[in-house]
Parts: sequence; structure tokens; C-alpha cells
Amino acid sequence: MKLLLIEDEKALATSIQNYFQRENFICEWAADYRTAVEKINIYRYDCVLVDLMLPDGDGLDAVRELKRNFPETGIIIISAKNSLDDRITGLNLGSDDYLTKPFHLSELNARVQAVIRRRSFQGSQQIRFGKIQIDPQEHLVLVDQQEIVLTRKEYDLLVYLIANKNRVLTKESIAEHLWGDDADLMDNFDFIYTHIKNLRKKLMDKGCPDYLKSIYGVGYKFSEQ
Repeated sequence: MKLLLIEDEKALATSIQNYFQRENFICEWAADYRTAVEKINIYRYDCVLVDLMLPDGDGLDAVRELKRNFPETGIIIISAKNSLDDRITGLNLGSDDYLTKPFHLSELNARVQAVIRRRSFQGSQQIRFGKIQIDPQEHLVLVDQQEIVLTRKEYDLLVYLIANKNRVLTKESIAEHLWGDDADLMDNFDFIYTHIKNLRKKLMDKGCPDYLKSIYGVGYKFSEQ
């Protein structure tokens, strides 16, 4: 899963980034409003963490920008401002949650996980697609109750494909989701084929139907049809 953290306090931002990277998230950071708007207009995120008080703008304007361009993105406001008006405004703009500083990172993680489940997997604790069952807390993948051992990137790829089932995904969007800003440094995205091939083989070796459809010249679609 991919997060964007909009936060101007470097020490807090570093702590949050390190925590979520240990939890196997890609967590990008924007330290100001300008950078945040650039990122949310170029890239797609599963959830965005927004501080309201930024040095060059208002975090609520970033929320408005997100809801206008990517309404499906989860949003959690993290702020030292604890007034009822700020909470109501943020929630009315479409944010999913509001967490007042200071907070425990484990609580922030739980709220992020809950938002992603609601947004991408209808609130379910388990991710299911056809014969595939995923337990996100344990990073466990089963096909017909048989465990499949996946690399971290294969696991992230599978969750991303299921979250976007029946949609055509380009190689570029897959690379950007799995590698974040590092995808901009890549000369091509041919290596995506290797990850797709390995994931498909592991699934089918356990008796899973071939849900991965290649869309010639475009990318891939994960579908039962």
C-alpha cells in the first residue's frame, strides 16, 4: 500500500515514514503545500495523511484538491488543532478520519488500515477474490486454503491488483505504486513482466485460475472474466 504524508515537522515526518516502511508501506513525504499538491496531482495513493498547518498553505486545501481529483483516496487529517470546527470542516470536506497530535504510531497505523479496508475492500478484515484469500495483518496468502509464499513485491502487487480488480493498469502505474518516487528514475518498466509472471505461476501452481489478463500494448487487468 502507498501513503503520502503531508507534514512540515521533519522529526515527526521521519518517525512516521520509518514506522510505515517497517510495516511494508511505501510512504512518501511532502513537507509543504506546494510539494503536496504536485504529488497528489501526479501520483495515486491509497491513503494520504494531512497536517492542517503547513508553512505555505492550508492542509484543508490539499484535502479539497484530493477530493476533486481522486475522490477514492483515503484521507486522515493529523493535526495539533483540536477544535470542533476544524474536525467538522475536515470531515465535511470528505476526510475519513481526524487524529489529534500527539498520537501513538500504532493507533495511526490502525486507522490507516481501517481506511484502506473501507475504501478498497468494503471494510473486510480479509481480502477475498475468487479462490484467493489474504490476511493483511499476517501477510498470509491462501489459494483454496493452501498457503503461497510471496516476496514482498509480489504480495504488494497482488493486493494492488485486487484493490483495482476489473481495471486496466499500465506498467507505469504498477511501477509507481510499488516503487514510489524511485519509479521516475527507471529507464523502462519491462521488469514488471517478471513480477507478473512469477506471481501468476505461484498462484496457478496452487490451482488458482489465471485472473491476470495481459492487455496488449497497455498493461494488465485482474479479473474473473
